[in-house]
Amino acid sequence: MTDTRIRSIHARQVMDCKFRPVLEVSVMLESGISGQGAAPTGTSVGSHEAAVIRDYDPDKFCGLSVFQAIENVDKVLGPALKGMDVMDQEAIDRKMIELDGTENKSVLGGNAIYSVSIACAKAAAEAWGKSLYQAIAGRKLRTIPLPAANSIIGGRYADKTVCFQEFTFCPYRAKDMEEAMEIIYHVHHAIGDIFSRELGGAPALIGNSHGWQPPTEDPEEIMQLMSEAVKKCGYEDKVAYVLDMAASEMYDDKTDTYYLNGAQVTAGQQITYIKNLTEKYPFLFIEDILQENDWKGFARASEEIKKTILIGDDLTITSPKLLRKAHEEKAVQGFVFKPNQIGTITEAIEARNYAREHQMITVPSQRGGGTIWDVVIDLGVGLEAEACKSCAPRGGESVYAMNCLYRAAQENPEASMYDFGPLVKFIDKK
Repeated sequence: MTDTRIRSIHARQVMDCKFRPVLEVSVMLESGISGQGAAPTGTSVGSHEAAVIRDYDPDKFCGLSVFQAIENVDKVLGPALKGMDVMDQEAIDRKMIELDGTENKSVLGGNAIYSVSIACAKAAAEAWGKSLYQAIAGRKLRTIPLPAANSIIGGRYADKTVCFQEFTFCPYRAKDMEEAMEIIYHVHHAIGDIFSRELGGAPALIGNSHGWQPPTEDPEEIMQLMSEAVKKCGYEDKVAYVLDMAASEMYDDKTDTYYLNGAQVTAGQQITYIKNLTEKYPFLFIEDILQENDWKGFARASEEIKKTILIGDDLTITSPKLLRKAHEEKAVQGFVFKPNQIGTITEAIEARNYAREHQMITVPSQRGGGTIWDVVIDLGVGLEAEACKSCAPRGGESVYAMNCLYRAAQENPEASMYDFGPLVKFIDKK
């Protein structure tokens, strides 16, 4: 029988997709089997997420190096976990949580702990002779998550501030993954052509995280252009939209207002604006409509906005504790699944299980500019999440994510793409 006890754990510094330092961990088992893991770092990061320990030495990678986190792995986590069985993921993760002893893993670092957690999970999958998603699923897949492409990326640019972070389309009525990928291919390129037209024939600009940079600040105009691209490709009946507002990024705590298309508005005005937008366009779900601490505002938004599902990202940070609060306070009806936010695979799976039990959707999402080998989509496939968001369909990490879904669909021909139809709110049901 293969010996799945941990022989050694070693960390090193490597670079992510924005060429920023990140920590990578290798776990070696007594059998000689190994696994590697690296915790990604997001571009938009909630204040309650698991801590990312960096060195903050201006002479080393402008302060972004992770040598202290490496030391925490090599001198603390590695020796403590030596001899533990990687087949018991929960025991390993709970041990690391205990060793750190803080709510946000700020002593040893969420980046250190999560990298070890990933490496152990991948070593266990290798010992099983399975892919990571197969090991997580533990059985044949019944459904594959819907792919959603963050084709247009907002945020702050030199010449404009687009108040919402991601404008995404999802081929939710594609007959299979093959058609879904073809829809994404055609629509993404059509958006580029239309943006080029709006720029007088100049090439469409590439924005953050590989997405198209919109030619306007106005969210409604951006939605009109994206909708035009969908119609141009003939997919109007198969595509719906997803919006990540990342409202904490546009929130001014001094005035308690949000930047919205050239003006500062109240939470109530922001809710009204989105409510009106959902009356014009078919949205599957909308993420982070308000800033991360406005629980009452989220509950109000969920009560007033009836034509889409509201989900949390910075609000819930893949935390079972916060997800429970969100459900009890009726703040959101789902969450964005990013395991590095909470810091272990065990806690992330616990959040997914809670959501499933309470009819809340789970949307695994890559971190913008993260690592090519980020396992979040593999986990989403194994956990049979409802939908997965990748970065725009261009660049290493986003193509990796799309191919995880594509590959899983081909390896599981009896599994169907998740049917979002029963959850859709923009269609009146009699």
